[in-house]
Amino acid sequence: MKRVGNLWSEVTSWANLLASAHAAARGKRTRPDVARFLANLEPNLCQLKRELLDGSYQPGEYRTFEIRDPKPRMISAAPFRDRVVHHALTRVLEPVFERRFTANSFASRKGFGQHAALRRAKAACARYKYVLKCDIRKYFPSIDHQILKEQLARVVKCKPTLALAGRIIDASNPQEESSVYFPGDDLFTPLERRRGLPIGNQTSQFFANVYLNALDHFVLRELRPALYLRYVDDFVLFGDCRDFLNAMLRRIEEFLDGLRLRPHPRKSRVYRCADGLTFLGWRLFPGRTRLKRANVVRMRRRLHEIRAKFHEGALDFAQVRQRVQSWLGHARHGDTLALRRAIFTEFILNGAERGRRLAAGRFLEQHQQRQERPGLEP
Repeated sequence: MKRVGNLWSEVTSWANLLASAHAAARGKRTRPDVARFLANLEPNLCQLKRELLDGSYQPGEYRTFEIRDPKPRMISAAPFRDRVVHHALTRVLEPVFERRFTANSFASRKGFGQHAALRRAKAACARYKYVLKCDIRKYFPSIDHQILKEQLARVVKCKPTLALAGRIIDASNPQEESSVYFPGDDLFTPLERRRGLPIGNQTSQFFANVYLNALDHFVLRELRPALYLRYVDDFVLFGDCRDFLNAMLRRIEEFLDGLRLRPHPRKSRVYRCADGLTFLGWRLFPGRTRLKRANVVRMRRRLHEIRAKFHEGALDFAQVRQRVQSWLGHARHGDTLALRRAIFTEFILNGAERGRRLAAGRFLEQHQQRQERPGLEP
């Protein structure tokens, strides 16, 4: 495909900036920084537009915090005005790259998503004997800035748009250390090459898909497994020959050297599908799907937190219902009816044993009826 130009006027258009501000504020309008920006929306967007057009725009400093999901991860929150710019850039670039992405990459794409990848993987577990499960070691901290910029430039020829993308990449705050030597490196190469994208940026999610798009095409054109699925840096290849899949792993390792990435040494190997596959927080077996134990433990903890906030008056029943329904919608993608009944039998809002069991029973019964009636969302 030809490189695409003349994108800058679209990136900096008033309509795009306005839509980006609303997208960045979705679900966060009550936060002080977001509320302040929206209170003077037009002047703030005019100022942002001027800075973008005259080249004076500079990203601000990140606010960082750590989460355990389940392992420790550093999350970086950019100032809200920068998040508006991130959305403005990706709203224009995503359609350009979407035509170049394969149908085997499922993260952060409209019409794809985690549950679509899970459905494909469940069907593959029942059909094939073996699966090569791969995970990139420290993926976001390892993304090489120079390689990413070159990948963007192979598709986009609009210099101001590339300059903005480069400014956002260069402004990435220091990430977890990930110094690895690759073929051809000298002693100082890992110190000289900048790497790492902040988890939490809209642009980081998009750049992560761009970075591994070359891997998707390599696997599909050169290796040709029976089925290939990728969700961010977690990907699986299915087949009926263990040796064939092991050979694919060696070729994938060689290809990833060119991207300055390494598969996780303990998490990248061939499994029998009959023994179970861990993928996207689920344990997949031929004919059945279970949530990982860590996810169940985390949900129980969240339910206790929700219950405590409800009793304190920090949440009303509508808010409780919304959060619980969100988890139920996720859990229904596996064989979890018995688990859901057990969890919600323990879930107490009013403290009365009889009321607790009746409420939990009605809640699950209504949810099950919605599942069984076509056309209704659970």
